[in-house]
Amino acid sequence: KKTFESFDLNEVLEELPRKQKEVLWERLTRLLTETLMENPVETWQGIGDGEIDDVMEVERVPEMKQTVAVIQGVAAVVTVSIPAVDETVNYKALLECVFILNGILPALPESEKILQGAIQHVCEMWWEKGLEIILLKKSLNKAATGADVARLWNLHQALLCFDYDSEESNEVKDLLLQCFMSVKHIKKEEGRRFLSFLFSWNVNFIKMIHGTVKNQLQFFPRSLVEYISEVYFRAWKKVSGEFLETLECNCIQDFMHHGIHLSRSSPVHSKVREILSYFHKQSKVRQGVEEMLYRLYQPILWRALKARNSEVRSNASFLFVDAFPVRDPSFNIEEMDNEIQKQFEELFCLLEDPHPVVRSTGILGVTQITSKYWEMIPPAILTDLLKKLTGDLAYDITSADVRCSVFKCLPFIFENRLSHPLLEQLLPAVKHSLHDNSEKVRVAFVDMLLKIKATKAAKFWKICPMEHLLSRLEVDSRPVSRRLVNLLFNSFFPINQPEDVWCERCVTLIQMNAAAARKFYQYAYEYTAPTNIAKLMLTIRRCLNACIQKAMKESGEGEEESEKENTSVLNNVLSINDMASMASLLEITVILWRSIDRALDHNGEAKDYAIRKFASVLPEYFKVFKDERCMTPLVILASFMPPAAIPTFSCGVISRLRNIDTGADQSKYSTLIDCMCRWGQVGHIMELACDWLSDMLSPRKSIKTSERRVRIHVTHESKPELALDYIEYVLTHPINRGCLLSVHKKKLKKLLKTLSTAKEVLGSILKANDEISGSCNPATGVRAFSLYCRLCIHLQHKFSEEGKDYLSLLKDTGAWIESQVVPFIMASDQEDGSSKHSNVSESIIQAYLTVCKDVIMVGLGNVMFQAHLLDMGLSVIQTERGGFCAPVLLYVLKEIIEVSSTQNTETDEVANVFHAVQTVFQKVLECVACRLKKQQEEGIQLIHSIQMPLGEFIHAVQCWHSYCPAVHQGALSTLLATIIAEITYVLQEASSEKDLTMPKTLSDLPLLSSSLMATVMKSVNIVRSFLNELMECILSEEIRGIFSLTATVCIVIIIKGKHKAALLNDIVPAVQRKLITCQEAAMEEPSSTERILYESSLKILDEFLN
Repeated sequence: KKTFESFDLNEVLEELPRKQKEVLWERLTRLLTETLMENPVETWQGIGDGEIDDVMEVERVPEMKQTVAVIQGVAAVVTVSIPAVDETVNYKALLECVFILNGILPALPESEKILQGAIQHVCEMWWEKGLEIILLKKSLNKAATGADVARLWNLHQALLCFDYDSEESNEVKDLLLQCFMSVKHIKKEEGRRFLSFLFSWNVNFIKMIHGTVKNQLQFFPRSLVEYISEVYFRAWKKVSGEFLETLECNCIQDFMHHGIHLSRSSPVHSKVREILSYFHKQSKVRQGVEEMLYRLYQPILWRALKARNSEVRSNASFLFVDAFPVRDPSFNIEEMDNEIQKQFEELFCLLEDPHPVVRSTGILGVTQITSKYWEMIPPAILTDLLKKLTGDLAYDITSADVRCSVFKCLPFIFENRLSHPLLEQLLPAVKHSLHDNSEKVRVAFVDMLLKIKATKAAKFWKICPMEHLLSRLEVDSRPVSRRLVNLLFNSFFPINQPEDVWCERCVTLIQMNAAAARKFYQYAYEYTAPTNIAKLMLTIRRCLNACIQKAMKESGEGEEESEKENTSVLNNVLSINDMASMASLLEITVILWRSIDRALDHNGEAKDYAIRKFASVLPEYFKVFKDERCMTPLVILASFMPPAAIPTFSCGVISRLRNIDTGADQSKYSTLIDCMCRWGQVGHIMELACDWLSDMLSPRKSIKTSERRVRIHVTHESKPELALDYIEYVLTHPINRGCLLSVHKKKLKKLLKTLSTAKEVLGSILKANDEISGSCNPATGVRAFSLYCRLCIHLQHKFSEEGKDYLSLLKDTGAWIESQVVPFIMASDQEDGSSKHSNVSESIIQAYLTVCKDVIMVGLGNVMFQAHLLDMGLSVIQTERGGFCAPVLLYVLKEIIEVSSTQNTETDEVANVFHAVQTVFQKVLECVACRLKKQQEEGIQLIHSIQMPLGEFIHAVQCWHSYCPAVHQGALSTLLATIIAEITYVLQEASSEKDLTMPKTLSDLPLLSSSLMATVMKSVNIVRSFLNELMECILSEEIRGIFSLTATVCIVIIIKGKHKAALLNDIVPAVQRKLITCQEAAMEEPSSTERILYESSLKILDEFLN
């Protein structure tokens, strides 16, 4: 007993190791939990108060006393344990104990004052120890869990014991405000309860919370905004008195103010709207919200709807529409009617607002409100509102957005079935909106028709007639066409009806609008299964067969009994004499097959069946349908099948290509070539083309050709122009080109060699050697030469990884041009008959430069290639007639600049190329100026021809100036020097004061300067760089003298007329200072030109500065 008397709980706890403390707390928690489960605190109420009978009281009192003793014991142990807690100890079990004690405190009967005091003492010690702060910090940790946030809520009452104004509170405030930035707290239910509870801690803290939320709102994802709204709403429901007033005025009304006055480009604008929208929704289901919204909106909303700023009106109109009706439920009937009438008048005002965004918002509001409150709105007002939409705003010529809003928002009304009769009367008035010049309006209109169809609000074809829908389907873009197909799908492709009906509808659609029919079936696969598309193809085949058999029977050629599979209900409607319908059916079959081509590739059995069915009838189709329009779809249809399946046609394709006339339109041979390429037989086309070209380019060698070639040459006329058409078509189309480049290399080399002979022939034409040139037309020779160069590029791209260098052939061609072609340009002015040679040589050089430009553009031309090309271009542009290649040379320069970003620009080779670019550009401008001086008409044509390439080159130089600063500076310097020189020359040449007028607009400038300045003025960045170069020239005194400085003033005036004057703030004073230094020279003679120019320029600059 002595030991018991000297027992000290504090001492024992201090001596316990950390692990044993944790075990002790876990057992305490278990003991407390089990005790309360056996005798819950809620059952204590009434014991001892006379509310239960004496017998039960006698039975329950000992149990209650035992439970109280256990709880007091636990509280005593917890009390002495709290000082021993720190961050190194796992006090989770002790925390659970405190939570349980804190939880039962409000439920304890008044008779247990000693126990209440013990538990309160535990909570006070816990708070004084700062464990609540530790808990706060833990819940804000990155590794925090939802349980940590829940524990925080369980101890929220302890916060009320804390002194808000104490100095120690700052850390707690910061931690609590961080909770409003924590996603875990916002997403967790207990976290949101805790956050809303914090609004009731202190009035001043509400303002701090609101400031934190506003600052963080831009960083919150949209998914959190509804939770934030819920926190505010819960806080509003719980607080009262001064707290409620502060929350309403400083928070909710502040959101209203920002919702109205924030710019729509603000990152938080949409989130503020969402918060307010949450309150608007609650007003319909929670008591008191409607009155609060009315009271808070009253001083700001109605004034904002009349604001001068259109964005403020727009924002206010959105809130007004979203909150409608904004009213106080305490109003009597008369007051309520007056308020609603006032708000309907506001709606009409929104629809007539001068700003389109406000009108669009008004349209949204009207449609939502009428849909929701249709039964309560007087019919006259409903009619007026909807007439305003369909009669006026649907045809608002000032804004496509407003027209679009009408058709986007009208579907809201369809949700209310009571609106259908009225809309059915009004909507036909908007049928012409299907032809609106704005695509988005047409899209919205068709979407509206789809909604009408889905809700069965009306018959869509009564609102917009079928002929309108089909005419639009025929010509419109993909977004509109796809929707129209969706709208019309069940009408012309009724899946639930027999397949013969599908075919009937197809024929009906063709007869209504054949082009629309083709577009319809182009998108039909998006709205049904591939199986149905295949069934329709086979049904159309059966229909065509029936028409053929019917015609044969009528002419007495057919059998008495037709095949059962070829019977068709359309026998009495269609005839093979109606070639337009036959061609349309064939075209639609092709379109349908193309749309499910990939699906057929994954279903070999279905594909084989379709091929077998169509292959069996295709020869007959070729015999019967000989109309030109029918041939194209038949050939495409044949291309879907292997050639062995249709031998009668596949064996004759080359013969068809051989028999086409020279100069034929591309449509005559394109489908045949596509078909051969799809079959993998492009080699036969190339062989035919090589044979024809060999006859023209190498006539002497035709005797040594193979037996097959002799047969072709003997029996058929050579068509070299057609051969080039075939080759060009194959090279131009990516799929066909891929097929060509996949043939055996021997055939490719043969084609390349055949085309390369064009150089020899062109050389002989230039030398007037008829023995070698034979009957070759110069234009044909140049085309063959161009295709040779293009083929070199494609071969280089295809086989470069295999180590083949076809680019060297282009370099050799460049050397051939320099040695064999350029001399004829140089000598063009010396002989009378040389104009023919000059034209041929110019065509050769242009063709070569064009191809080389493409080589650089696709990244195949390395630095060495670029250097060789520029050397050749420089040799041409410096000739007397070199201006012909100026446009294409400028394009070459542009491509070189654009690929500079992929090169190491610090090497000597690249530096040399950049230097050459500057030189060539300078020579181009010199060539244009020289041509303008000698032959003005040719010069003007040349200026027009270089305007676009010059603009693209200067734009590229500006965009990539960080990679090639030397070219940037050099190009602008050249432009500036050319402009200054030309304006100076014109001013010096003025013979009298009347002729001496300073140019003040682009049209006043000399021709070349006007064109160059127009190029500079297109971009403010180019203007800025141009002015920097001008400043450098003034400071370095490269520009000096009255005439040059006057030319500079002219440039300044012209730039001021097109761009902001702020760009000229630096240059004008510099020009003025330089001009004043010339005063003495200008004033020597009273009537001299220099004096007039000096005074005029000085006056212009003074006006600018003042």
